Amino acid sequence: MSFEKLCLHTITTKSWDLQTAVQKYSAAGIGGVSIWQDSAQAYAGGLKAAGEMTRSEGLDIVSYVRGGFFTGLDAATRQKAIDHNKSMIDEAAELGAPLIVLVCGATPGQSLFTSRDQIAEGLAQVMPHAEAAGVKLGIEPLHPMYADSRSAVSTMAQSNAICDIVDHKNLGITLDVFHVWWDDQLEAQIKVTGEKGRLFSFHICDWKDNPEDMLNDRGLMGEGVIDIPQIRSWVNAAGFDGYDEVEIFSNRYWAMDQDEYLAMIKQAYLDTK
Repeated sequence: MSFEKLCLHTITTKSWDLQTAVQKYSAAGIGGVSIWQDSAQAYAGGLKAAGEMTRSEGLDIVSYVRGGFFTGLDAATRQKAIDHNKSMIDEAAELGAPLIVLVCGATPGQSLFTSRDQIAEGLAQVMPHAEAAGVKLGIEPLHPMYADSRSAVSTMAQSNAICDIVDHKNLGITLDVFHVWWDDQLEAQIKVTGEKGRLFSFHICDWKDNPEDMLNDRGLMGEGVIDIPQIRSWVNAAGFDGYDEVEIFSNRYWAMDQDEYLAMIKQAYLDTK
């Protein structure tokens, strides 16, 4: 089976610098890479050169990760986030990334409803900048265990509601199975997202039974409880034809030989197609 529609996030093989990761992914026949900001900024030649290097190795740049965090208790904090996201849009354009993934933010001390209103307001402020740069923004709903300080957006329905409010063609949704697999409205919301043309990206990994760490113990596809083939079938039925993006945070996998790990990722991908 081809790996042309497989994409890896640079955070997945965190110990590799960008050039090493790109060369290793390309040699493995992988078609795309989603580049995390720290990885791109560490490239000695700068963002434009990083993009050129990546494409010269035959990889598509699928997304730039991650923007967002629009919430705050005061206007100055929220304006700083808006300015930061505009800067990230400029970086994505320089890198040649068509999409920025958004972790939208949440702020202790205010309600999730207030945070969601602030997210919509912040997005409305940055969308003209994104359109001018030719960059799309994908809201990534996060599992509710992160609703305290990472994201007030936990479901596809909440993501679609914000997209409806902002109403911009460059704003859509990034679906990560790790965060939404538990949602009994998932199939219906994926269908709605597809019908509205806003299913921008699709991330895969697995939720392990009794994970040791709620952030850094994600599993390889097939290692946990998520029915990835079922969710992928809903995504495909909704008209999505982009990359399967592997995004894994794992202290265990980061500590092992990364070439062996890459081979395990490829096999897990095949096993869950």
